[in-house]
Amino acid sequence: MKTTIDLPDNLLERTKIASARRRCSIKNLVIEGLETVLREEAPPAPPAAALARLRHGYHLGGQPLTRDQVHGH
Repeated sequence: MKTTIDLPDNLLERTKIASARRRCSIKNLVIEGLETVLREEAPPAPPAAALARLRHGYHLGGQPLTRDQVHGH
């Protein structure tokens, strides 16, 4: 899937240099970095547990907005 990200100029410059040194694309460098970060995350919940959480819903506080509030009328 394609996506666009906005990087600070100095980070993009360092990324280009690192990818050139590694002789890989910026895309592959970003993928490698994300995979490294995500490996350190807690393991994902089993699909059944995640679906159960979604069915139960999340209480985010407050009351739901009316249509007029959402559209600023």
